[in-house]
Amino acid sequence: MKIDSPNTSQTVQAPKSPSTPTKTETASQQTTAQHNPETKGTAALITQWFAQIGVSLPYQGLRANSIESRVQKRQKIAAQRKLTNIENVFEKALKFCIEDGKSERLDPDWFYNFVNMAEEIHSPAMQELWGKIFAVETNRPGSFSLRTLLILKQLTHKDAQTFRRAVSLSSRRKGDTTPKILTGFYQQPSMLAVFRLRKEQQLNLATFGLSYPDLLSLIDLGLIHQTEIESGEWPINTDVEWRSNGQTFHLNAKKQGTTLKYFKFTTSGAELFTLVGANKQEKYLEALKLILNNAFTIS
Repeated sequence: MKIDSPNTSQTVQAPKSPSTPTKTETASQQTTAQHNPETKGTAALITQWFAQIGVSLPYQGLRANSIESRVQKRQKIAAQRKLTNIENVFEKALKFCIEDGKSERLDPDWFYNFVNMAEEIHSPAMQELWGKIFAVETNRPGSFSLRTLLILKQLTHKDAQTFRRAVSLSSRRKGDTTPKILTGFYQQPSMLAVFRLRKEQQLNLATFGLSYPDLLSLIDLGLIHQTEIESGEWPINTDVEWRSNGQTFHLNAKKQGTTLKYFKFTTSGAELFTLVGANKQEKYLEALKLILNNAFTIS
């Protein structure tokens, strides 16, 4: 079969060499992008976000404005935003105001550091948390360190939700102010069974909403210590009280060589722990008791 060749009478034009687009071409490309349904939504969102901080592009009608006027506009909007943020925190703090007759003086350095950080908090949920912190600190100076404030400033709303889930799984031993997330136990084999495998049982926290990436995130933020911890050997015939989200239980080791395994909150994590309300995790507590029952008497 013979394949006819294309009409050779047509003039073939050589491809144009690449060149810098003109202003007209650039404007045309921008117009095309704005009418493209795949880019219109994203472009509009990007423009809206930058408009909130007083930033727009020259071709959007501000070319005539001097750089000085644009800087002034940007600074004015930033100052207004900071003022609005700190006013919101102030308003939230008044709602949590505690009156107990104490008159301890708030550290001025703490206060001004607090203001400088709180004026950068934009989320209403986080503003509420900062307001609560100030109300507590005013009533009991020294409750929250500047280190804790620096950590809190890094927290997003998503981080706060993760921390709340960690708090909901936590327990505190009577007389101990540092919360822990109990995960299981380890039992040292006896001399007669030295060649047996170590007896160990542990919960998977992901089953109860706290995944391993969540733990890593809280560790990176400085709210939980880096590694899982084993307690010292638990004394037998000693009843120890624990409290978990309003529920109390007692542990009494059945054998010597028994230790608890847990993730421990840092000092900053323990300070923020007092502010976070958490839902009870009935299923977690039931599963924890089921595992611990193999090594402890639970009452």
